[in-house]
Amino acid sequence: MSAAERSDHPAERATRPTLFARIAYSYGKVLPAEMNDWVRQDLTGKGARLRTMVRVGIPAVLIVAPLWLIPASVGMHLAMSSLLLIPFVYFTHALDKVWRTHRLRQHGLDPELVDERTRRRDAHLREDYRRRHGHSMEGHSGDGHSVDGHDQD
Repeated sequence: MSAAERSDHPAERATRPTLFARIAYSYGKVLPAEMNDWVRQDLTGKGARLRTMVRVGIPAVLIVAPLWLIPASVGMHLAMSSLLLIPFVYFTHALDKVWRTHRLRQHGLDPELVDERTRRRDAHLREDYRRRHGHSMEGHSGDGHSVDGHDQD
């Protein structure tokens, strides 16, 4: 593949932030609009969840690290550390989609992009459902009620 062919990929054409801009972005700074392609790829592309976990994990480890300076057994250090790190991991995983949606909105991007990869991956399931049942799953919660709260017939 030639260099010209590779430059057609949106993620490679995107203006990339500097190291310091990337660090600031990782902790809440909004990047300029010309970097929106990079932001979109960062928040919705492959590995987005892992990147979020790492971005939250770094400050968590920095908070826990001083506990290892307290004189105690290794078991006590592990217990103190896990009491702080497990909730960080749990809540980061639970709120990952909410955080990435918020970051997309901050950058003026469509918050629905957060599910773009999942929608593409599951498109064949939706098509199969539509073909078998004669309608789409849009607007249905699966429990006999539509998403807007009205009963379905």
